[in-house]
Formats: sequence, C-alpha cells, structure tokens
Amino acid sequence: MDPRVAQRQRSLSGATSSLRWASRSRWAPGLGLAALAAVAGLGLGSLGALLWQARGVHPAALWQEPWLAAVLRFTLWQATLSTLLAVGLAVPVALALARRPRFPGRGLLLRAMELSLVLPTLIGLFGLVAVHGRRGWAAPLWEGLVGSESGYLYGLSGIVLAHVFYNLPLAARLMLQALETAPAAHWRLASQLGLTRATLWRTLEWPRLAPLLPRLAALVFTLCFTSFAIVMTLGGGPRSSTLEVALYQALKFDHDLALAALLALTQLAICLSLWLLALSWGGAPSLVVGSVALPSGGRWRRRDALGVSRLTDAVWLTALAALLLPPLAAVVLAGLAGLPELPRQASLWAAAARSLVMALGAAAGALSLALSLLVGSRWLKVRRHSAGALLMEGGGQLILVIPALVLGTGLFLLLRPTLGSGWQGYGLVVLVNAFMALPFAMQVIRGALPGLSAPEVRLADQFGIRGRVRLRWLVWPRLRRPLALALAYAMTLSLGDFSVIALFGSPSAPTLPMLLFQQLGGYRWQGAAATALLLLALVVLVFALLGLLTRRPPRYPWNRFAREERHARVP
Repeated sequence: MDPRVAQRQRSLSGATSSLRWASRSRWAPGLGLAALAAVAGLGLGSLGALLWQARGVHPAALWQEPWLAAVLRFTLWQATLSTLLAVGLAVPVALALARRPRFPGRGLLLRAMELSLVLPTLIGLFGLVAVHGRRGWAAPLWEGLVGSESGYLYGLSGIVLAHVFYNLPLAARLMLQALETAPAAHWRLASQLGLTRATLWRTLEWPRLAPLLPRLAALVFTLCFTSFAIVMTLGGGPRSSTLEVALYQALKFDHDLALAALLALTQLAICLSLWLLALSWGGAPSLVVGSVALPSGGRWRRRDALGVSRLTDAVWLTALAALLLPPLAAVVLAGLAGLPELPRQASLWAAAARSLVMALGAAAGALSLALSLLVGSRWLKVRRHSAGALLMEGGGQLILVIPALVLGTGLFLLLRPTLGSGWQGYGLVVLVNAFMALPFAMQVIRGALPGLSAPEVRLADQFGIRGRVRLRWLVWPRLRRPLALALAYAMTLSLGDFSVIALFGSPSAPTLPMLLFQQLGGYRWQGAAATALLLLALVVLVFALLGLLTRRPPRYPWNRFAREERHARVP
C-alpha cells in the first residue's frame, strides 16, 4: 500500500476514534436538536409575530408616507457610504501592515484594532465626542483650518465617522489575517524573481482578499444598517433618523405595533437579501480575528516595501493611529479625571452589578447553545449526515441576518400577553443578547474541535483513557482556552449592549450603557467619564481574567508515567 494512503487512513482513523465520546453519547443528538429547536423556534416565532402584527399594514406605506420613505433612503445611504469608506480604506491599511511586519507600536495598534469588535458603542462615542466634539481636542485645529466652529461630528458626517471608527479596524484586521495565509514559498519565489508591486497585487494579494470582500462588506453593511446608539447620539435630529431609531420610537413611544412590525420586517428583508447575495460567493463570514502573526514572507525582504512605499505606508498607519488611539486615550484620561465623582454615584455600582449579572447569563446561554449545536453537528458528521450537520451549524449562524432590535421586537410581540415588567424584561434582554453572541461563540469554539491524532488515540487506548477521563484529559485541554475566549466575547458584547436594553430596560434600574447614555444626555460630563472608564475597565478585565485563568499549559495523564519511566532508566 502507498505510504501516503496508509498515513491518510491512520489519520482518519484517529480523528474518528477521537469522536467516539460524542458519537456513542445518547445526549449528543438530543442537545443539538434541543438547541436548534430553541434557536429556530424563537427566531421563527418572532418572525411569525411580526407578520401577524403587520398584516394590516401594506408595505407600500413605507414609500407612500414621506417621512418613512426619507428614513428608509437615509438608512440605505448612510450604510452604503459607511461600508464603502470602511472597507475601501481598510485595503491600503491592511497592505501597509502586511508590508511592515516590524515597527514600533505594531502590537499596540493591532490590539486596538481587535478591540473594535467588543468595544461598547457608547465608550467609542464618548471618546469621539471628547476628540471631535465642538469643544474636543480637534476643535482648535478645525477652527484654524476652516475658520468656523467644528460641527462635523453631528449629522451624516458624524454617523459615517463613527461607523468608520468601528468598522475600518475590524475590516483591516480580517484582511491582514487573510494576507498572512499566503505560503512562505510564494513570498520566497516573489523575492527571488523580483516581482513588481502590480504583479504582487495581482498574483498574491488580490486572490487572498477577493473571496473575503463580499462577506466582509455584507457584515459591515449590516452593522451600519442596524446601528442604533450611534444614530441616537450623533444623528442630530429627525433628518438623520434610521429604520432602527424609527422602530424604537414606534414601539417605545408611539405604541404602534403594526408599524414596528413593518419596519422590523423591512430591516430583516434587506439584511437577508444582502447576506444571501454575499454567501452565494461561498463560505461563511469571518467574525473574530486570530492570533497576531508575522506575514508569511518571514525574513524575506519585499521589494515593494522600499522606495515610495515607505512614505505611503507611514501615511496610512499614522492615519489609522490618529483615528483609533486618541478616542481611547480620551476615555482613559477623562475617566481618571472623573474618579472623584465615583463615591457620589450611588447608582453606578448597582448598574455595574446588574450589567455583570446579565452579561454572565447571556454568555452562559450563548456557550450552552454553541456547544450543543457543535456537538450535535459533530455527532451527525460521524454518521455521515452532512445535510443535517450543515443545518445544525447554519441554525446558529442564522442570527447574523436578524438585527438585535428586530429579534427583540418579535420576541416582545410573541411574549407580550405574558411578559411583565422588571426582571422579565431583563430576562428578555439576556435571551436576545445570548442569541446575538451565538455566532461569535460558535466560530471561536468550532476551530477547537478537531479530531485527535492517531498517536494520541493509540496512547490513550494503551493507558485505558476512555469516557469521562478522555473527555477530561484530551478534550478539555483543547477546549479550555477557546471556551474562555468565547465567554469573553459573549460577556463583552452583552456588557456593551444598548439597543435592546433601551427598548426593554427600566430607566430607574439602568445598566452601565444606559446609565452612560443618561449622563451624556444630561450633560453630566464628569459622571459620564467615570462610567465610561469603569465600563472599559470591565471589558479589559473580563478578557485579562479569563485569559489568565486558562493560561496554564495542559497536563496529560501519561506525563507522570513518562517521567517515572525516564527516572527508572537513570542508573
């Protein structure tokens, strides 16, 4: 037999053996089906409630009513403009980072780019106001250049600036991750052949970016299209209202359930159509970034990194740092100045405790659903039910096309006869946040569920490591760190939630984002600075603490036997 075929068969045998703990478990398919039923049932139930409420409103009312037509046009325009700028500007930024694998501050810049995914929206808005507001750090420079007071932060320009602040770093980081997948042999050959800048772009860089761009543009467009806190804070009036804000107003103030259902269905139809178009290019959207790595070019000097590229790359990287770092620094500095206000804020600590409890509940729900869906999908794959496995994993990703406020509105309409106030409203917020964090948790955990290698399986069988012991010593060490990362993502996404809590929360018992919004609206700058710093510290603390708890290297049971055998051989 061909040695390569034999090696392939041994690898497949090891991977299959490593999954026996799931394939023999009676609870694996039950957990997967229960999680799929919960996600699909609540999702389809909320959609059915929206359709039922909107049955008396004709979709043409969106265009026949001038105000609603203007809201829809503005929503599409700001999301399209924000997507074009964020994704378009991310391309040269990612190329500059790929060409410059080493420069002072590169690690800090990459960490700040990765923070954009989990940074609470109101913290970024606080920093943007501190830097670009009428009395911000950039106001004297603007007045010196233009000769008038800086007002660009409010209205369409402010909304687009905030969307670019959040989405450009995320898009550039994911593009950089795609560029780093180019094999080192390709860069060695390019260096030896002396390929030009245009040839490198056509043969090495564009083939890595092209498959990513449709899905990445769909992700950024969805985030901008469903933006709520940014538009509420920087919109500047009814002329800058979006569908998300109109839905909130119809449900919270006007109590017009039919109009709210129609707006929610409109959002859902647009987002679903866009995702179907993007996914027709193949693949699933990237949501989280991997570890920081050097480009595949390694030590090979790139010819395109010399000459005028030094100047252009420096310009792009400086612009990225000027966009990202000043708002984050403004949050820290303003928060430190507002620390004396902490003892006088009795509601701050109650809001912090409330936010942490709700974030922990949402994260636990997201992890439970993600593990159940992935284990059930793996159980189906072992039995070669590929269609069922794809359906089970796709059910968790379906939440991507349903905006949080749309899902919350549908669940509110579905549960409205029995839904009370107080803790029941907060329970609905936890449920919606768990669903919204599910795709992120699944993507982080999915990569940690590969099969064991054949030597590991043989060694485990030799020592009699089976069942729960194998789960403890072989599976858990691989899942520990991804589970902690997924828990951190889910907790921080819930900690920074404002759209759902603004709809179902109580102003008298706010979470930290709601309290921050109240303080900003009441021009309590010092208190808002302290609240923003505390919220940012909680986000950083969650990642740092979970990373510290899972940093211990895994210990396998045969390590002790190996040490004893090694010492026994020593004379």
